[in-house]
Amino acid sequence: MSSIEELIRNKNPFAGHTVVTPLQIWGKSFPDVPSINAHASDAVFDAVAKVRSGERQTVGITITAEKGLGKSHIISRIRHHYQANSDALFIYMNKYDNLNKIKTLFNQNVATSLKAFGSQGVMQWQELATALINEARNWNYTPQQYVAIFPKWLSKYSNKLGDMLTNLVLQVKPDIDNPYIVTAILWTLSSAHARYAIHWLSGGELSQLQAETMGLPNPKGEDRETDALNNARQILDITSDYRVPVICFDELDIVAVDDNGFTVAQLVASLVKDLYNTLKRGAFLLAMYADTWSYQVRSLPQAEAVMARLASERADMQPLKLDYLNSDQVIELVSHWLKEFYGENQQIPPNPIYPFDQNKLRELGKQKPTVRAVIRWCAENFKLSKNGRKSIVELCYQTQLDDIQRNIDILSEENNNEIAEALKLAFLTLCQQTIEGVTIDRVEEIQCWSVDKGYIHFKIVGTENEQEVKIGVAVLEQSGGKYQGAALKRLINYKKFDLTRGCLVRSKKINSGARLAQNNVRKLLQEKGGEWVRLQSQDITPLLAILFVHDNRESYEISEEQIFDFIKEKRLAIDNPLIREILSDPSGQEPDNLTDDDLPMRVPQTVADVEDNIEL
Repeated sequence: MSSIEELIRNKNPFAGHTVVTPLQIWGKSFPDVPSINAHASDAVFDAVAKVRSGERQTVGITITAEKGLGKSHIISRIRHHYQANSDALFIYMNKYDNLNKIKTLFNQNVATSLKAFGSQGVMQWQELATALINEARNWNYTPQQYVAIFPKWLSKYSNKLGDMLTNLVLQVKPDIDNPYIVTAILWTLSSAHARYAIHWLSGGELSQLQAETMGLPNPKGEDRETDALNNARQILDITSDYRVPVICFDELDIVAVDDNGFTVAQLVASLVKDLYNTLKRGAFLLAMYADTWSYQVRSLPQAEAVMARLASERADMQPLKLDYLNSDQVIELVSHWLKEFYGENQQIPPNPIYPFDQNKLRELGKQKPTVRAVIRWCAENFKLSKNGRKSIVELCYQTQLDDIQRNIDILSEENNNEIAEALKLAFLTLCQQTIEGVTIDRVEEIQCWSVDKGYIHFKIVGTENEQEVKIGVAVLEQSGGKYQGAALKRLINYKKFDLTRGCLVRSKKINSGARLAQNNVRKLLQEKGGEWVRLQSQDITPLLAILFVHDNRESYEISEEQIFDFIKEKRLAIDNPLIREILSDPSGQEPDNLTDDDLPMRVPQTVADVEDNIEL
């Protein structure tokens, strides 16, 4: 058997790729054919160019298409285009956990998006901080050089450094209303302070010691939603002095409403209208189904004003529509994917679409398929060994597992809720089974008032030693000392939340300055019989991968029963060390080998040294 036949029997480049993941948008992408629906991505590129040249202040573009036609593909293309050059900063929002706080969610997504690496190989926050200092001092240093010099500056200027840098920037930017935002942005260049600065910029609170050290006030306003939007707007305005913010909203078609009955698409449309009117510069891209536009956006109060901003590049105020594929495009798409596949595996195929038949692909193209339909057809018809043929669930799972394993920062506070959901899904598959002496009866939501929501993620109800046990599970990867204290305060209140045991899931030590959190951890472990389980990436990664497959099962055309059967067959939950540790008898001790929450963030590779005697 030839090596290329062996490759085809054992690997399927199309399997599990019918859904575009956020990791593919931010990190390694799928093979993209730029000519497919180029009119949509080109419209965004042209709009950004107009904003950059001063021809336009703000622009809005909405793309409509049915499921699987390529909306997220376009967003991924745009992200990778601007990651390769320095024309724009990319901001992406696709999760809407609390619709009653859409402005707070937006602020958090701005902060998280700018944490991603940009065109200079560092966080977009650090690119922005570099631009601020370079303009203030008329320098031309790189972000890597500033990161390298920051420890020396801290040693020389101590806690005065933040104020000194901020004052330098304000001298050339006197119109900035909130100087603390500038201070926090500049702190992202310090590997020892960056995670706290980003946490603060996302609207989070710091411990009193950390806040004083960095010269940042903790939020006190009654209207946190308004404060969040003001902060996000100022961050974007500062950004727009150097790069055009390209703000993309995806996954707007989910079935959910806020307390006032507004849908995700309606809330985002109203938010974009407000931002469109107030930002100095920016480009907005929204992706949704045609019915979402017709029946939700068009039904808003002042709908014409909203549509005029969401589709500002069109005289008719209508969205751009994505096209179905034709036969030539099907051939082009498949050959492009296979070119990368064979290239990565150092094989030369007999023809660009091998092992497919060109006539069959052209016949598929006559049906005017979606991109998703073509990828699914290829996945199902790619030649696999009859012996040991993998199920569609396993193929999708393996693809997601590979994507997650390429992400070096899965244990971050941005993934806190996803980690909790992955654990919850795993426990749901274990009902009526006995693990570590606990027979699991059911998994429940925590019943509580809105002020207490989100701290304890779920409850495991079962029987242990003929006694009912109710284990409250709280995943807590957040860095903010006040948030840690608030979460742990609830986790030890067994009576209020109807628990018999609290379980903290966390990979890092508690912030050394978070006294309330430290005290509550002591109570949890020593007085309340609770447990602290160490979160490790190798344990949670498989659960996150199968969670993504589960959440997108409709797009994959997979049933929940198939997914549960796969979890049981592969023993993903029952043999998972993290799952078993949550159910085991509490040790009463803090876990070993926790990472230090006070450790610096990863420092980018230094390109060149900055002079030791550089003065501010």
